[in-house]
Amino acid sequence: MVTSANNSNSVPQTVYSMIGSNSVGPITWDDATWILTSSFIIFTMQSGFGLLEAGYISSKNEVNIMVKNVVDVVFGGLSYWMFGFGLSFGDGEYSNPFCGIGYFFVDAPEEMMGILFSTFVFQMSFATTATTIVSGAMAERTKLSAYIIFSFFNTLIYCIPSHWEWASNGFLRTLGMVDVAGAGAVHLVGGVSALVATLILKPRLGRYDNGIKPPPLGNPVSALIGMFMLWWGWLAFNCGSTFGISGGKWKLAAKSAVVTLNGSIGGGAMGILISCIRFKGKYDISYIVNSVLGSLVSITGACAVIHPWEALIVGAIGGALAILSCHILDRLRIDDPVGASSVHGACGVWGLLAVGLFASNDSLENTTMGRSGVFHGGGFYLLGIQLLAVVVIAVWSSVLSLVILLILKFTVGLRMSVENELMGADYSEHMIGHDTVVTQMLKDYVNEARETRRETPLSVISGKAGEDNTKNNEKNNIKEQNSRVTIRRGSCISRLSYQISRNLLLKHEKVTPINNNEGGIPGQTDEIN
Repeated sequence: MVTSANNSNSVPQTVYSMIGSNSVGPITWDDATWILTSSFIIFTMQSGFGLLEAGYISSKNEVNIMVKNVVDVVFGGLSYWMFGFGLSFGDGEYSNPFCGIGYFFVDAPEEMMGILFSTFVFQMSFATTATTIVSGAMAERTKLSAYIIFSFFNTLIYCIPSHWEWASNGFLRTLGMVDVAGAGAVHLVGGVSALVATLILKPRLGRYDNGIKPPPLGNPVSALIGMFMLWWGWLAFNCGSTFGISGGKWKLAAKSAVVTLNGSIGGGAMGILISCIRFKGKYDISYIVNSVLGSLVSITGACAVIHPWEALIVGAIGGALAILSCHILDRLRIDDPVGASSVHGACGVWGLLAVGLFASNDSLENTTMGRSGVFHGGGFYLLGIQLLAVVVIAVWSSVLSLVILLILKFTVGLRMSVENELMGADYSEHMIGHDTVVTQMLKDYVNEARETRRETPLSVISGKAGEDNTKNNEKNNIKEQNSRVTIRRGSCISRLSYQISRNLLLKHEKVTPINNNEGGIPGQTDEIN
């Protein structure tokens, strides 16, 4: 991404094009306008990630996950301005194949202002996206204070691979690696970090008590709206990575748009087909969402260098891979609430390898540096370099993520307390309570457990309200209450909280039956049996 300027009025060395080591001249003001416009659209992907994640998790944590997306921009953006951009694209005296040196605390003189600032804004949108990916995997059980620190230092995980891939002296770039829009530097980095985070945090309370079947989505409509916003943002993500519209870049931008759309079409079709077959004519929302997003990740690395019909194949495989890898993780009891490790990690690997298989030589901007993929007669060199990139990026991301998260775990602490996790981060972190009888009972119960220093909540999770000596004596009363008490399913914030709520309602003899004729919502009630 860094190349020497070839006009006499510019600085000796600066940032020019993300694609092609031999760009057709310096970036013009038209290019800068394209870069900035793409950056602003990419920034809206934060909203898409937030809505998607809020739709996947229980409603008692949806405000908290949106706040974590704010944190990604605030603290991730701060660290990227301070040192992230300089480590990625600094071209100072000590810049080397491992990292850049220079442009720390980004500022620029007037002659460099346009290109440097527009590049920084574009790259910051990429950097914050890599952090946002991890927030979904850590959802519903991570302390906000720990996440703030992580989002600040996560820039270190992203900025080094981006130097390897896109800086003129980055070691992967000099070997000939091709990653047009960040399948490796953004998505693989984020996906691997997400997997490490889930392994350290361990599953949510009660997640696998009753098997591996995923809990119902908290708000499927929110998840779908988030998917559409990400879909829209992805067009800017991929097309904007041509880094301009001058020379032959506008043609590559148009091609990237068609390839991106075709890839997502192939992935979405595959997800719908798999859901229809597996669930016998039913269409699972998470299958649809993950297949579309998985296909978009898969096409990101090759969007400017493959043909539209090839994009359908790459996207379809990516969509299937996203669904399959989610299922594998659940079978291994690895709890990723939104499937970030699968969608971004597994599909990021496939996206990089797809370049080595399907890429065609680019004569417009020399994106592939004269090479082609296996299926276009280019041999196995490019595929080998892409495979090397997968390995080194995965190792770097996993090791550094592990170090940062373990330090946080043994200092400030990563995971919320049992009581706070049961009540939900919205209440425990933001003082936002859910106006339902069940939540109030939950607060009363948790406070009682705290006062008596008992670990009752842990037994409640497994469906046991305690081995009380009076249990047998109250059995008949419980049966009678079971037959009378009705609660709204909508007031229960997940399958886990529904189970907890049932025990709480029976414990506290305060609840009167809710009747459909007395404020109930038709079709939204559930009788406890």
